[in-house]
Amino acid sequence: MLLGLATPSILTIIAIIMIPLGWLFYLSFIGKGGEFSLENYQRMIEYKSYFRVYIITFEVSILTTLVCILIGYPLAYFLSQLPQRFAGFFMLTVLLPFWTSLLVRTYAWLVLLQKKGLLNEFAMQIGLWETPIKLVHNMTGTLIGMAHIMLPFLVLPLYGAMRRIEPEMMQAAANLGAKPVHAFWKIFFPMSLPGMVAGSLIVFVLCLGFYVTPAVLGGGRVVMVATQITAILENQFNWGAASALGVVLLLATLVILFIAGRILKLDNVLFGRS
Repeated sequence: MLLGLATPSILTIIAIIMIPLGWLFYLSFIGKGGEFSLENYQRMIEYKSYFRVYIITFEVSILTTLVCILIGYPLAYFLSQLPQRFAGFFMLTVLLPFWTSLLVRTYAWLVLLQKKGLLNEFAMQIGLWETPIKLVHNMTGTLIGMAHIMLPFLVLPLYGAMRRIEPEMMQAAANLGAKPVHAFWKIFFPMSLPGMVAGSLIVFVLCLGFYVTPAVLGGGRVVMVATQITAILENQFNWGAASALGVVLLLATLVILFIAGRILKLDNVLFGRS
């Protein structure tokens, strides 16, 4: 009975996840001549440029996640302390980017951050700096754009976790003599960690496969795996080499998530197990 009810879901997962992944693995072992070969993986070992692409990909993903945490945690805390009716209104400002195309938001940042953009012009007018500084086509512009796009994915689960914390617990700590700062770090912060970990994982994994924002704001200087895959397909039309890049990124991501799961006990964090 249960198997029959689960059959449509199982077939859907096989159709949209397992079959494409199997095809990706298969293509990664096909050489230029169309025969089975390990040349795609050998090329990745021989050329250090591929290793640098993965380093940049994980560096950008980690830094973006950290920036989102630094901005998102205070924002989520502020929203969680507001009355429900006001919190709902301010939450709209967090969700507002979802109503605009990703490409439009990326090019908006390009307009703002370029040397003759609004930010440089405004900063020079108020005397922050005398000459335009380079805020785009580098790592700085990429991180700004990606953090803006990824921030809601951290705030939403973090806000939900904070809302579930009973205010009476902080009041009880105050009645027992704990200072607000001490009560926050001992009670509120640990109880909000599940939301922060869940949001951080979402941001990190989404960043690994990002293409549009690094391609536009990075200006070809911030080459991530998705950008490299596109370049291989456009210039060489080599599906095997592109698939190998994707397979290695997938396996590296799974290994990192497995290690994080063992260290942070993600099953407890994500599923609320005690």
